[in-house]
Amino acid sequence: MDPRIREHAQTIADHSADIRSGDDVVISAPAVAEELVVALHEACAERGANPVYLNSSSRATRAFLKNRDGEFETPDHLLSLYEEMDAFVAVRGDVNATEQSDVDPETNAAYRRAMQPALKERLSKRWCLTQFPASGSAQLAGMSTDAYQNFVWDAVSLDWDAQREHQAQMVDILDDADEVRIRSGEETDVTMSVAGNSTLNDYGEKNLPGGEVFTAPVKESVEGEVHFDMPLYRQGREIEDVRVRFEDGRVESYSAGRNEEVLDGVFETDEGARYLGELGIGMNRAIDRFTYNMLFDEKMGDTVHMAVGSAYAECVGEENELNESAEHVDMIVDMSEDSVIEVDGEVVQRDGTFVFEEDF
Repeated sequence: MDPRIREHAQTIADHSADIRSGDDVVISAPAVAEELVVALHEACAERGANPVYLNSSSRATRAFLKNRDGEFETPDHLLSLYEEMDAFVAVRGDVNATEQSDVDPETNAAYRRAMQPALKERLSKRWCLTQFPASGSAQLAGMSTDAYQNFVWDAVSLDWDAQREHQAQMVDILDDADEVRIRSGEETDVTMSVAGNSTLNDYGEKNLPGGEVFTAPVKESVEGEVHFDMPLYRQGREIEDVRVRFEDGRVESYSAGRNEEVLDGVFETDEGARYLGELGIGMNRAIDRFTYNMLFDEKMGDTVHMAVGSAYAECVGEENELNESAEHVDMIVDMSEDSVIEVDGEVVQRDGTFVFEEDF
């Protein structure tokens, strides 16, 4: 086994999921990530924890979604498993990144609605989402398997204490803020209130790799237009050139240059999918290329991302409304040129460089 796989597992166990003696741990991973699953079982054994392995298969999920006749139901047996567990580790890795590309978006939306109670329970426990450098994921990124392995393992093995301290400077700015304005090029100019909400510092715990700070906008405060000029992969399809207009917090119009019907399915999932649940600012300078993988792409240092759908409860203050949805879809704006982030009228990032960095 590549020693970096065991190092990856140790980081998950000690830093991300904080696996402890007596913990009941659920590990969900595709078969292609079996070596990381093996290393995680070793780590659980060393700590006196009890692992259960769920083999996540996009091909099997596709078969279910394509052949189901009738309404989807919340799987109570899965919900019971999540209720009993202490920690959850989700591993991504693709043999075929487009496996579910022929599933109808409305079917996906209905399935996500049925799965929402289980997802909500899962997110209430200690959890970590990470990536195994599978060949299908490398192909999607346009990289050789070896190069992609180096990219992934370099990204997950940062000095996370140092990264936390770097990002804490932006957390301090946002925690004291009332209004954030984001401008990029001629097509993105959006404002939102974050008053009363908290900013979280993602330094490789729930997401591995980490490398962002994020908060929740006040639900009905978002106003303006956004051109999400970096593509995203959703349900096995590439969505490009997304343009969204917000009024009173709600998505009132949108378009996409490619696969707009996938966005239709997202926004029609439920009413909460029409509101922003997250504003995130990428701060991980080690992630220096776009790979069509949101777990990495949203952390790039010259980007911001906004997620329509559910907000993280930890971000929402007691006086503000928590946006709830079966969806949480991140979309990215490139902030490397002709772009600024303003907080309460003060520029805190210009063309991807933060006010606390040397070359601002």
